[in-house]
Amino acid sequence: MFTGSIQKTEPNKRKGGVQQFLSFLLLPVFALTIFAGKASAQIDGDLDADIPFQFHVGPKELPAGRYRVHVLDEGTQRIMEITSADGSTSALFQVQESDAKSAPAQSELIFNKYGDDYFLSKLYDEGDPSGSELIESRYEKQISKGAVVAQEHVPTNHKMQQGN
Repeated sequence: MFTGSIQKTEPNKRKGGVQQFLSFLLLPVFALTIFAGKASAQIDGDLDADIPFQFHVGPKELPAGRYRVHVLDEGTQRIMEITSADGSTSALFQVQESDAKSAPAQSELIFNKYGDDYFLSKLYDEGDPSGSELIESRYEKQISKGAVVAQEHVPTNHKMQQGN
């Protein structure tokens, strides 16, 4: 009688152990699902800016002027493009998530400045501390060696994409 009750509870212990194991296994997956939205909370829509100086996007040099920045790959938001207003100049660039210390008061492009050279560095939407940061190019790394870095903030107009 006593051995019978031990045998009856043993399968329940195994069942509980399997359920507990699955709970621990699924918990990280659930957490990643919840926090995955943060990575996609980067730039949504287009940013229009009047950039008053010549600048670099990676190794490419672009003239001062009016530009539009937009995401090319909506799925990952990792590839972006900057295009002049007249469509004559453009550059592709890769970004990663960037978090500001506080939410910016307006949408903006941030440029790193080394002497007279400006490099597009970060992009933020108004009110959202989660933005995009360009992956530093070899050319910028080369220029920045031993140079003092300053930052230049250029305000943008945020244009939401049609259909969103």
